[in-house]
Amino acid sequence: MTFERLGTMNVNAEGHLEIGGVDTLKLTEKYGTPLYVYDVALIRDRARGFKKTFEELGVKAQVAYASKAFSAVAIYQLMAEEGLSLDVVSGGELYTAIKADFPPERIHFHGNNKSVEEIHMALDYGIGCFVIDNYYEIDLLENILIERNEKASVLIRVTPGIEAHTHDYILTGQDDSKFGFGLTNGQAEKAIKQVLHASASFDLIGLHCHIGSQIFETTGFKLAARRIMDKLVEWHGTLGFDSKVLNLGGGFGVRYTAEDEPLEPSEYVRQIMEEVRDVANSNAIAIPEIWIEPGRSLVGEAGTTLYKVGSRKEVPGIRNYIAVDGGMSDNIRPALYDAHYDAVLAANPEKVAEETVAIAGKCCESGDMLIWDLPLPKSNAGEVLAVFCTGAYGYAMASNYNRIPRPPVVFVENGVDKLIVARETYENLVQNDLSL
Repeated sequence: MTFERLGTMNVNAEGHLEIGGVDTLKLTEKYGTPLYVYDVALIRDRARGFKKTFEELGVKAQVAYASKAFSAVAIYQLMAEEGLSLDVVSGGELYTAIKADFPPERIHFHGNNKSVEEIHMALDYGIGCFVIDNYYEIDLLENILIERNEKASVLIRVTPGIEAHTHDYILTGQDDSKFGFGLTNGQAEKAIKQVLHASASFDLIGLHCHIGSQIFETTGFKLAARRIMDKLVEWHGTLGFDSKVLNLGGGFGVRYTAEDEPLEPSEYVRQIMEEVRDVANSNAIAIPEIWIEPGRSLVGEAGTTLYKVGSRKEVPGIRNYIAVDGGMSDNIRPALYDAHYDAVLAANPEKVAEETVAIAGKCCESGDMLIWDLPLPKSNAGEVLAVFCTGAYGYAMASNYNRIPRPPVVFVENGVDKLIVARETYENLVQNDLSL
């Protein structure tokens, strides 16, 4: 079986899977399994690719890492090194960013139900802007700003009425969504008027939208960009509102399996900008500064999870199961979204497959299946299975279900491995428990 080499993946002289110049089997000997491994060079390459495309187009822009994909001190520091901005959606993500010394002026605070405590925290740290999601938040934020005698930069999140080609659970741009103000039903215009009226508290710098996740074509992005730009032309005349910033979100697809055919990140950017420029130039309005929020497309393909093979169950005429020492506790996506993955045996990733197996997790749930039909060579207990493209929403959504400690995270680059999140211990699991 051959596999598509992502980033710095290679087969070394010993025939083992290598990432970032480091033998994955040596990583498991050093850190144990399960283990999340991140290819730092690939993350840097993706970040620089987005920025370079905007530079080539001559467009003023910000590329903000949508950190819900993977949040940790080290990944925030890496994004800061690459000159990216940061999208956070909770007090915990914000706190992590501050611990990482991320420049607060480049932090954007999202979320549909920000708490009073989170808003005060963000103001105390001096973040760059809030993305306002609903009328309740307008009133809440205004009252807090009046109380503090402060003014905040804000964007208004709109839902442009575009349904992206993705899983229903991660659609966010259509009218029926918990996020944002409807663009087509008058909610967005009402919100803009309300925020402009409270100009003593708000500096309304622009609009934000996000149409979904894991999107492989540009049609939805182009439609959303044109629909919002057309509205900006209208509001320029009726409200005197000129959007300095247009944040078009993220959702750019990545390759989980051979069936996935995502575009190059630069292609999404170029086609979106064609729509923005066309409307702006046709109506003699200024092109806003463009912000985007890649998350999965920065870190997804850079992540590989290493597991140790354990038990085997053969159901004659039906299926052969192989269990690994992780599962839905470190990757909930197959159970939550029916997500698909590719994997190989790390000791010999190019060995010809001899059977098709189902990769089961160790959690006490029938639905704890990582991969249903995976061609593999014959494997034995103790061998290492490498599951690809787990860099987004693996560690971020990991849990302690069945009281399983969360795995560690290791960065690899130029032949060097560095532990950036330690493995949880059993003691960690009970440290907040209280006795009767």
